[in-house]
Amino acid sequence: MSAPLRVGFVGYGYWGPNILRNLERLATVDVVAACDANPDNRAKLASAYPHIALTDDLEQLLTGYRLDAVVVATSAPTHAALAARVLEAGLHCFVEKPLTLSSADAAHLVKLAEDNDRILMVGHLMVYHGAIEWIRDYIDSGELGEVRYLYFQRLNLGKVRADENSFWSLAPHDVSVALYLLGETPDRVSANGADYLRDGVHDVVFANLHFPSGRLANIHVSWLDPHKTRRMTVVGSKKMLVFDDMEATDKIWIYDKGVEPADAMAYGEDLTLRFGDIRVPFVKLSEPLGAEMSHFVECCRTGTTPRSSGADGLRVVQVLEAVDASLASGGAPVTIETE
Repeated sequence: MSAPLRVGFVGYGYWGPNILRNLERLATVDVVAACDANPDNRAKLASAYPHIALTDDLEQLLTGYRLDAVVVATSAPTHAALAARVLEAGLHCFVEKPLTLSSADAAHLVKLAEDNDRILMVGHLMVYHGAIEWIRDYIDSGELGEVRYLYFQRLNLGKVRADENSFWSLAPHDVSVALYLLGETPDRVSANGADYLRDGVHDVVFANLHFPSGRLANIHVSWLDPHKTRRMTVVGSKKMLVFDDMEATDKIWIYDKGVEPADAMAYGEDLTLRFGDIRVPFVKLSEPLGAEMSHFVECCRTGTTPRSSGADGLRVVQVLEAVDASLASGGAPVTIETE
């Protein structure tokens, strides 16, 4: 058996403890050192993981511990600079979502990873959710028919942020899932929203994504809603599917419903509605974050392109930027230029 992957960790704030907990569970990983500029965070990490060396100096982390890879779990504004330094040091890099706050910075990281022949992976957690994997396989099987459109709702009362709007905070999950399920990138977007709570920070956004195939995705996010909602609906030409992540077990519901050409003998009707059975398939679920971390380690070991690669992260950031541009223009469509 090969030696464990030697991993360094940066950022033990909001989401970092969850990532580190899952890394520590992997027998193929040795988290040898961690870095955080906040002394309170370092104290918490030292208490929970006394065997991990601690520093507040990124350069010491990168050069002093014979690392193979680094996980960056800091706030989004720091991602571009930290990930660039990790890749320049010749180490594989995992970055929490979003990859960066601009597509130019994201493209720079993708190139750095290519130039240094290193893995760059983004924390698009939902594409490692067992239910989302099941849905992609179901779409590929043809049982749903041709996907016509999707819509997402990610709503809650809070947590209101000051440094990013609700779309940047919440929608990377849904944008990444839409691109993953459809296998294509939007060619244009339009969006409307409002900043009821903080001037200039949209707390509610309705975004429309148009894809080259003609398919559509609508994403509704909000920090100002009475219900905590995490739901996706996929409408196909044969069936329809609802994924509700707030359900404990029955997360996927398949509706054998649709609209079809009328029977040739029916007089005066062009279309007919079909109402069939509802099926709730059994899907074996595990913690998505554990699957995500295991995938990162495997990609580092084998050189396999991650399911949520740097290029995928770049495409998501391009969509986020385009939504911002549309919001700023009062909802005008914005074209996304992709290679």
